[in-house]
Amino acid sequence: MLLDMFFPRRCVGCSQMIESDKAVCDACLMNIRFSYDDFGTKSELWAKCNLLFPLENAFALMIFDEVGLGRELIHQLKYDGIESIGKIFADWTAQRLNFGEDKPDLLVTIPLHPKKQRIRGYNQLHLYAEELSKFYDIPFDHQALKRVKFQRKAQAKRNAEERKIKGQAFALNKDIRGKHILLIDDVITTGNTMSAAAWELLKNENKLSILVMAVDL
Repeated sequence: MLLDMFFPRRCVGCSQMIESDKAVCDACLMNIRFSYDDFGTKSELWAKCNLLFPLENAFALMIFDEVGLGRELIHQLKYDGIESIGKIFADWTAQRLNFGEDKPDLLVTIPLHPKKQRIRGYNQLHLYAEELSKFYDIPFDHQALKRVKFQRKAQAKRNAEERKIKGQAFALNKDIRGKHILLIDDVITTGNTMSAAAWELLKNENKLSILVMAVDL
């Protein structure tokens, strides 16, 4: 295309010219720390989340290093306006994630605060989830959750200590019942955001699995 001729896409890692549907060249792709988790196994991510809320399965596409290409790509997706990286992440995820016999019924994304979404112009998870929805033939719902302004307390069933989750409060926006929900976020660190959203979705006899672009271990 004409735009590609005058403004060719360059690899985030080495700056060489690449195809417009790529983010990194083949050589730099080898330097990204993919997790290689299996959706059905009890990974480090699963164990980390299971301390906060009950879940079925967990998958992280990448490891969130302090410095690295994965971190830079997520930064570009969230803060540099390059929404198309969400599709690239979806392609990478589709190559690596096999649900087996435990395929979820619904994809749900963590919502942004409305003000933040207005400033950014998009939710960085939406294109990612929509592409995965097409690949796996699973419906998505970006309005299942909404952010609310109160504090709430959540207690993981397998953790006796009460955890206070401040500033990361969600509420169900729809009546969702008896579903296996795949909750999607970009990066999981402490797990507080995911936990606050998870406890809302676990209502009404729903089951929950999680998918993140990267995990900070």
